[in-house]
Amino acid sequence: MGEEQKGPRWGRWIVIGVLAAAGWGIVRGGGHEPATSSSAPSPSSSASAPAATPGASSAPPSKPSGTYEPADYAAPVRQYAAEAGVNPQLLMAILYNEAYKPHDPDFERAWQRNKPDAAFGIANMHRAAFDDTKPGRPFASRRWEELPDDRNLAIQAAAWHLHDLAGQLPVRVSAPLNKDELLALGYNAGAGNMLAFARGVKIGSQAQSYLDRLHDNWARSGEAVK
Repeated sequence: MGEEQKGPRWGRWIVIGVLAAAGWGIVRGGGHEPATSSSAPSPSSSASAPAATPGASSAPPSKPSGTYEPADYAAPVRQYAAEAGVNPQLLMAILYNEAYKPHDPDFERAWQRNKPDAAFGIANMHRAAFDDTKPGRPFASRRWEELPDDRNLAIQAAAWHLHDLAGQLPVRVSAPLNKDELLALGYNAGAGNMLAFARGVKIGSQAQSYLDRLHDNWARSGEAVK
């Protein structure tokens, strides 16, 4: 947001550089990554999403404060998952998967100045994905640049993005993956890769790592959204 104060300016940038290098070393390329647990995700609800009307986000802005913990956002996760007709456990698990970097508005904007295609918000959404998702939705008037400052908006946009990905899945898939796993891979690696995985194309190391993390986060995500 504002300019850094002169005194700690260089120290702050060193910290940002270390955190950014650590965070982005874990991810990106085509997607993210996770480590398999014994319990795989269960299929998400097939309920159709209710019709949405354009306008502002249905909840007041959730200003970032203190340490970020995805489970603290269980209420908006349940709300927006229901609004978009997606599995709240999947949406929460994705928030856990995307919590690998500090979700601080100043950090995100500092990183974005050096990497213009960086993702924003606690769901790590890229500009193109947000702009493709918002038309006709309750947050149609909102901007991608608002995501770091409004965590409810980030969750709502992620929920509707998952809804749109679900609409692209074929009725039958040739892969030993359930719907939630495929949607998580689509969120991470894009719709094209998701459809390839659904056809039985072998999952690469980055996508497999993301899926493994999803499995690791699945049980606690279910507990959080009960």
